[in-house]
Amino acid sequence: MNRPYLTAQIEGTGGSIREEPDDFFVEELPLYKPCGQGEHLYLTIEKRGVTTFELLGRLARALGVPERTIGYAGLKDARATTRQTLSVCGVAPEQAAALQIEGVTVLQALRHRNKLRVGHLAGNRFVIRIRSVRPESLEAASQILGRLEEEGVPNFFGEQRYGALGNSHRIGAALLRGDFEEAMTQIIGDPESIGNARWRRGAEAFRAGDFEAALEALPPRMRDERRMIGELQKGAPAKDAVLTLPKKLLRLYLSAFQSSLFDRVVERRIGALGRLLPGDLAFKHANGACFLVEDAEQEQPRADKMEISPSGPLFGHKMTSPSGEPGRIEEALLAEEGIAKEDFRLGGGLSMEGERRPLRVLLGEPSVRQDAGDLVVSFVLPGGSFATSVLREIMKPSQEPGARSKE
Repeated sequence: MNRPYLTAQIEGTGGSIREEPDDFFVEELPLYKPCGQGEHLYLTIEKRGVTTFELLGRLARALGVPERTIGYAGLKDARATTRQTLSVCGVAPEQAAALQIEGVTVLQALRHRNKLRVGHLAGNRFVIRIRSVRPESLEAASQILGRLEEEGVPNFFGEQRYGALGNSHRIGAALLRGDFEEAMTQIIGDPESIGNARWRRGAEAFRAGDFEAALEALPPRMRDERRMIGELQKGAPAKDAVLTLPKKLLRLYLSAFQSSLFDRVVERRIGALGRLLPGDLAFKHANGACFLVEDAEQEQPRADKMEISPSGPLFGHKMTSPSGEPGRIEEALLAEEGIAKEDFRLGGGLSMEGERRPLRVLLGEPSVRQDAGDLVVSFVLPGGSFATSVLREIMKPSQEPGARSKE
């Protein structure tokens, strides 16, 4: 996806990221500190090469607690060194301190009264090494960070939101439309996009309708996909087979489709993400509340000070829509997809209520320094926004035909 850049007039640095786990460091900034009392134990953990979901499973097994009882504030990438906090109930600090999990270190264990919930997060601090940049890139990176600090960061979800094959949003779209045959095809994947040899053979067999060969070829770790194909082999209809997948996974696919639609709204307003239009639903950065903009000229000074920003849609059956030109942009997007907000009322634990999300976010504490042929960039972003939105503006990988960053 070649999305437009806010800082298109400033040449990018090029380069690559994530060559080593320590090249990409993320630290959660807590919304509050544990009080030292209560039945929940807050664990500050540093991990390498482990996704948050993998961490939850390993932690549950090591502590002998149900995975659903473990709380977390946000998801963190496996291809990074990350520090995040999780909460567990009914576990002693000594038990947590004695944990030995590969790639995981418990840094602190303090008690608190409530379970940690998704979103209980002030933000994330990033320190990222960009390797092999173009010569004399420091000045360009400094200019780009200054512009983003002044005008805000385009709040794209970005490619990492769309899964290993970049198609999670297409799976979500198929689920929303009730096209379960297409959903299955996308879940198993296009063989030409798959690097893993066993997975590719399994996908080829699946597309040929040879379910037995597909099951034999697919890697054992693809348990959910194998179970889905096994149901087809038994004669189950496509819908029933797809619905054997965990609801959490199915909702992630639907969420990816919501994200893709939001990103398209950001694209359409990229040249003026801070300019309010009559009918906008303005997002208050201080508390996340939204209000209808009736007099855009009167409210614009608040947007200029980064107190408020136009918002975009995470479509759902309960989401409030803007009016005026912003409303027409969102209505046109739904029309292009042939869907309506009510279509997100799927039932069965899969309904998506929807919400508003700012088109831009504040960039905090930006800095960049040269280290030999690399740049080391650091900054803070609010929870729910992505460092890749900053990095793509700095690096501009699409300016180099045939070049790919390792995002």
